[in-house]
Amino acid sequence: MRYGRGHRAVAVLNGIDLSVSPGEFIAIVGPSGSGKTTLLGLLAGLDVPSQGVVKVEGHDLASLTEDQRAEFRVRRMGFVFQTFQLISSLTALENVMVPLELQGETGERPRRRARELMSRVGLADRMDHYPAQLSGGEQQRVGLARAFSSDPAILLADEPTGNLDDETGSHVASLLQTLNRERGTTLVLVTHDLSLAERADRIVRLRGGTLAPEAGEGGGD
Repeated sequence: MRYGRGHRAVAVLNGIDLSVSPGEFIAIVGPSGSGKTTLLGLLAGLDVPSQGVVKVEGHDLASLTEDQRAEFRVRRMGFVFQTFQLISSLTALENVMVPLELQGETGERPRRRARELMSRVGLADRMDHYPAQLSGGEQQRVGLARAFSSDPAILLADEPTGNLDDETGSHVASLLQTLNRERGTTLVLVTHDLSLAERADRIVRLRGGTLAPEAGEGGGD
């Protein structure tokens, strides 16, 4: 993956060869500037590779139009962000309902599903609160419930514990791992948190835009 043109072009990722199995939990780690977030953006179809191919569920993402990639994300992917990305004018429950509504769900199901997940992440008593009324840990758990609300086949997470204290981060990490295993969701996350990475089935290490040779197995348990 290169940004810019001609002699000013900068290679961010180079020679990446990575496969992720359905239901696998992988953690992408590496120093700042190693290309972790760029790799996540390529997997999400938010960026198009300047060389090579990114295939997700058999689809070459670069061959799809921008609208088709957006539709694919809505139908097949969930996202957890370091900065939560909740809609401030919606309650916690309404935020969790958003992915289902984007899929055209109507009636009582989106609300029932959102209530189920809010309870699952321990926020049954915070459903009607707005983001500004929630702590950082509570906002991240709302983001987690939102990411899983549409039962995505693939969940991408960018530093999901980066803005949380150790105790809250550990709780969010446990929820990610549990939901991944219960629902069989393919989970790919970028993290600097090695305790979170060690929960993964596999750790992928990036250095200078390439896969580090010592990339190996994570803890998994």
